[in-house]
Amino acid sequence: MATIRKAVIPAAGFGTRFLPQTKAMPKEMLPLVDKPVIQYVVEELVEAGITEIIIVTGYHKRSIEDHFDHNFELEMHLKESGKLDRLAKVEKIPELANFYYLRQKGPKGNATPIWNAREIIGNEPFLVFWGDDFIDARPSRAKQLITTYEKYEASILGCIKTSRSEDTKRYGYAAGKEVEPGVIEVSELIEKPGPGKAPSDLAVVSGFVFTPAIFSAIEEANKRRPKGEELVYIDALNILRERGEKVYAKAIENGTYYDCGNILEYMKTITSFALRHPDINGEYRQFLEKLLR
Repeated sequence: MATIRKAVIPAAGFGTRFLPQTKAMPKEMLPLVDKPVIQYVVEELVEAGITEIIIVTGYHKRSIEDHFDHNFELEMHLKESGKLDRLAKVEKIPELANFYYLRQKGPKGNATPIWNAREIIGNEPFLVFWGDDFIDARPSRAKQLITTYEKYEASILGCIKTSRSEDTKRYGYAAGKEVEPGVIEVSELIEKPGPGKAPSDLAVVSGFVFTPAIFSAIEEANKRRPKGEELVYIDALNILRERGEKVYAKAIENGTYYDCGNILEYMKTITSFALRHPDINGEYRQFLEKLLR
């Protein structure tokens, strides 16, 4: 069985919900106190053993590349100023992994950036994490997905359990036979079913393991795609299932889902992370308590 060592982070979207802030700054670079959202995603991947990270971007996402590169002028300034703790923080970022950058090409839809990475991925299983959301879990979401893949050697979908009707308009949903607590063999997979139409309470939200078979399935999904519709990975997974390949869904345990692509949820995330930040949590908590009084 091949070891998972590569990951794809799609990051080419315009982030229109956050306009005008995202007119010049990628939504993946929105800060959570002192780190951009995408850095939390990358650090989770690296901690789980990923060494090769492919970030699929657009023309307006150059700051992502700059963030994961060395800034020698800044590093020299920090060194000369004696700010060695801050220097250590910025120096380690480019060394987290080997980074590859691709410009997204192809039809609209969340399967396109996955397809774009096929030449770099090759014939290996790989992770796909979005650049603007994550699940903070112990063990990490990445480790839970990799462990599940190692047991079933098939595509694995990261899920959360939710009964909120509004989530049915935002996420795909999976249903099927439970093969162990928290893991199902998928028999039904629907993109954004809408209120009252979800086949289960298992929303496919954040993080996937895909086998290289996904690439031919995306190609087939593109051929079948009605004109004007988006190319989505769920259609490709359903094609894999048509071919007799199994797909599993894993409910991430002991975790909290943070959707930083949504303004309100992003603000909640900032507050959650500020309250745990060792440098400011006490004063920030006092500020909130005073504000709410």
